[in-house]
Amino acid sequence: MSDLEIQNINLDRSLSGYDYELPSELIAQNPAVPRDSSRLLVVNSPSAGQETLALNHIFRDLPELLQPGDLLVMNNTKVMPARLYGRKSTGAKVEVLLLEERQHNCWLALVKPGKHFKIGTQIIFDGNKLSLSTELTATVLETDAATGGRLLQFDLPENISLVQVLEQFGEIPLPPYITASTAADEQYQTVYAQQQGAIAAPTAGLHFTPELLDKLRDRGINQAFVTLHVGVGTFRPVEVEDVTTHQMHEEWIEVSATTIEQIRATKAAGGRIIAVGTTVVRTLEGLAQFGDLQPYVGKINLFIYPGYQWRVVEGLITNFHLPRSSLLMLVSALIGRQRLLKIYQQAIASQYRFYSFGDAMLILPEGTLSAE
Repeated sequence: MSDLEIQNINLDRSLSGYDYELPSELIAQNPAVPRDSSRLLVVNSPSAGQETLALNHIFRDLPELLQPGDLLVMNNTKVMPARLYGRKSTGAKVEVLLLEERQHNCWLALVKPGKHFKIGTQIIFDGNKLSLSTELTATVLETDAATGGRLLQFDLPENISLVQVLEQFGEIPLPPYITASTAADEQYQTVYAQQQGAIAAPTAGLHFTPELLDKLRDRGINQAFVTLHVGVGTFRPVEVEDVTTHQMHEEWIEVSATTIEQIRATKAAGGRIIAVGTTVVRTLEGLAQFGDLQPYVGKINLFIYPGYQWRVVEGLITNFHLPRSSLLMLVSALIGRQRLLKIYQQAIASQYRFYSFGDAMLILPEGTLSAE
C-alpha cells in the first residue's frame, strides 16, 4: 500500500477529511415548486470524472433512470410540531425542542437557555390558536448528559397524551440553517408521511409528488415503507477527530413483515434495493446487523463510514449534506470520500441547491464502490 493510499484511509477516518466550503447563497431556504422540479445529479459511474457533470436531470426523470423491478424504500415518518415557546414563572422566555417520549408525557427535550433549566423549574406554554385560552405546563425532572437536554414532565390528564395537543402549542421545527423560509408546514413533510414522531423531515423524500409515485408504479418500480423517527443524532455534528469513536444517538425504527417480504422478493427476482434517504439506509443496514432481515420495532444506532460492508442497500437517493456530518460519512461509505467531495465541488460549480430544501443526488448501483 502506497503512502498516498495510507493517507487517504487516514482521512476517511478523520473529521477533517469531510470539510468543504459552501457559498451561503447555495443553502436552499425554500423547496422547489412543484416538488419534483428540483435538480437531480446522477452518479452512474464508479469514477468521479467530468461525466458526472453531464448527468444533470430533473427529479421527475426518476422513472426513466431506474429499472422495472427495482424497489424504492421510503421513510414514512411525519414531523411533529416539536418546537414550543414558553416562559418560566419569572416571565423569562424559553424555547423547547422535543426529542422523544421516555415515559407517558415525559419527554426528552433540548432547551434554551439551557443553563437556567434546573431541576424543578416549571415552564408555561400558551396555546398558539386564537380560540385557545388554556395553558400547558411542564416541570424539569432531570438533565440528560448524552444530549445536554432535559427530561420534562408535562402536566396533562392521564388519558391525554402530549402528541394529541401538540398542534395547539407547537410548531414544525426547521433546521437552523434555514433562516429565511416562506415554506408552509406541509412543504416540510413528505407526501407519504404517516407516522408522527420525527423532529426533522427525511428530506430525500420531499422531492416526490403523488403523480411521480404513480409513474414509478406504472413503470414497474415498486415502493415499500419503513419508519425511522429522525432525531437529534441526524443533525448533530460529529465532534471527535477520530470518527471511528463517534457514538450515534439511538433512533426509533419500525419495519413491517410486508416490507421485509418486498425486499426479499425484489432481491430474489434480481431487482435492486434503492433507499430514499440516509434514514432508510440506517434503518435497513441497522436491521441487517441482527442477521437475516426480520420485522422489528425498537431502536438502532448504526454509524456508517468508509470501510462499511453493505448488506441490503444497493443505491441511494439523497440530498447534499453538511460538512463534517455523519450523513456525509455515510454517503462516502457508498461511493468513496474523495469521489463524493469531487462531486460536491461539481455540484457547487453548477449552482446546485444544498441541504434540506435543496436538490438531490441519485447514486445508482453501478456508481457505487462495489461496482468498481
